[in-house]
Amino acid sequence: MARLPITLACGDYDRTRALADGRVRVEGVDLTVLALSPEETFFRMVRFEEFDVAELSLSTFVLTIQAGAPFVAIPVFPSRAFRHNGIYLHSAAGIESPEQLVGRRVGIAEYQLTANVWIRGILADFHHVPVNSVSYVTGGLHQPGREEKVAIPVLPEGVEVTSCPDGRTLSEMLVSGELDALYTPRVPRPFLDGDPRVRRLFPDVRQVEESYYQRTRIFPIMHVVAIRREIYQRSRWLASSLAKAFGQARDLAFRGLAETAALPYVLPWVYDEIARVQNLMGEDYWSYGLNDANELALNTFLRYAREQGLAQDEIEPRDLFAPETLDSLTI
Repeated sequence: MARLPITLACGDYDRTRALADGRVRVEGVDLTVLALSPEETFFRMVRFEEFDVAELSLSTFVLTIQAGAPFVAIPVFPSRAFRHNGIYLHSAAGIESPEQLVGRRVGIAEYQLTANVWIRGILADFHHVPVNSVSYVTGGLHQPGREEKVAIPVLPEGVEVTSCPDGRTLSEMLVSGELDALYTPRVPRPFLDGDPRVRRLFPDVRQVEESYYQRTRIFPIMHVVAIRREIYQRSRWLASSLAKAFGQARDLAFRGLAETAALPYVLPWVYDEIARVQNLMGEDYWSYGLNDANELALNTFLRYAREQGLAQDEIEPRDLFAPETLDSLTI
């Protein structure tokens, strides 16, 4: 029987690598994997639907549901990350606490970026920085000319978003002091280069992020896996086959992390790190499916998205995913 040819675009992650190298097969599928950056994958999938299956920004996916629903997602989360580390400051801006962001000018690559939805929501919930209390400037982090991939429905009252001046980048404007702060999932180059004019809002950021997890039990979800709807409707079994294979690939990535005879990664204390993470978050901290922990994270994200003008009131976590992937067989 012929296998269904499917092209998957996603990042080159430890948790997806077994799909790319063939250690894990997707039942009924002849899989071609393209390892692309998130930005390229999202742009090409949303603008041109180039791939059969692709990693997709959670926020972008929610917006597509409200604009024709060209994709169906499965509850697989190839990217999760705490985002307190993604808030950067111009060192001379006089900002010493999150509350002092109020009234400032903040750079963001896109208003609808998932990381920025989380950052704005966390700042509003825990640090008294309402979404409309800062003015936003959108543009490319390191290259000029970036635009929103998906149209924003209606901005909430009082939210001001303007575009970066022609030929300028957000990193340049942060270094010069034209921006007071920057919200970004990708580390700005000046910070990596040790430029003293750029620093993080939270210098003890790991402690802050661990405290956030202890308080909320949320490990923020960034990306889902989306199938082009026309392919899903022709082959409904594909959603479950993909979900099963992604789970197997993730499980392979976890094997051997506590091994000391020969380290699986170029990190001298990886065994200590995995023990520290699991002690804080439990062994199943990178779970797939719609369990209690993931439903909590998704409900929180959707609340933030609604408050920021990016999601309709009626959308719930179960509405995001192929129904075949939400129920399991019991024997």
